[in-house]
Amino acid sequence: MAHARSFIPPFTRLATCSIAIPKRELPRFAVLPLQSIRCASTKTPPPKKKKKTRNTFIQYDLKEMQQFSLVDAMQYIRAFEVGRDPSSAKYEMHVRLRTLKNGPVVRNRLRLPHAVNTDIRICVICPPDSAIAAEARSAGATLVGEDEIFAQVKEGIVNFDRCICHADSLAKMNKAGLGRILGPRGLLPSTKTGTVVTNVGKTVKNMAGGSEYRERMGVVRMAVGQLGFTPDQLRENVKAFLDEIKKDMGQMSDRISKEIHEVVLSSTQSPGFSLSGEFKAPNSIATKELGTPL
Repeated sequence: MAHARSFIPPFTRLATCSIAIPKRELPRFAVLPLQSIRCASTKTPPPKKKKKTRNTFIQYDLKEMQQFSLVDAMQYIRAFEVGRDPSSAKYEMHVRLRTLKNGPVVRNRLRLPHAVNTDIRICVICPPDSAIAAEARSAGATLVGEDEIFAQVKEGIVNFDRCICHADSLAKMNKAGLGRILGPRGLLPSTKTGTVVTNVGKTVKNMAGGSEYRERMGVVRMAVGQLGFTPDQLRENVKAFLDEIKKDMGQMSDRISKEIHEVVLSSTQSPGFSLSGEFKAPNSIATKELGTPL
């Protein structure tokens, strides 16, 4: 009897064998992260609003402020200065202007009717043995010369509060190189500031009893009196100061608009008192009571 396996067809035997079929390479698709798949938006973001910058200084409404007459302001200021030397403490005036931030500034020198700074040391750069030097000394200059002054300044010795230069000595002063020392202190003579002159005697006299003022941040400040001044003396100085500022503003171009907004009076120790423009109020004390003794 034949064995059962002999009757199995050959192809059935092959079916039981493992046939190696070559793998086909499948196409690879790039997988993008979810965060990178975004839809295009049709709405555009609104433009950012630009912040408007002010071209003028902030001014407060004076109707909401308490203002004082000149006599009343002097009375309160003297109360803050009790016990001090009347010649050391000074009345200082602040004139607030309505003006542009980047416009030209008010700047000048003024000789008040009643001198405030009587101890100013003035230096005059001119030939030491000339008639100009003699004129400067007689007018009140404390330091006169050329080479001697140059040597002291280079050593750091600056024993003066104001400095003027004669026009003939300007080239020699520039050659000495004093700008890096006197420039930062505001003492370097120049034609722009009116400190390079030909008439030395007149300039020294005006400078000895005069004061400089300059507009900064829309405010002009200057000492207008000593604490021992009477109300009449202070009134004359205040009037001269305000008239000079108005004159400076009137000499500017018509395109430049400057107006006085507020006038404030203060001292070394006291706060500022806004002035109403009146000399004396109905309830003010008598002017004779504002004497020199404090």
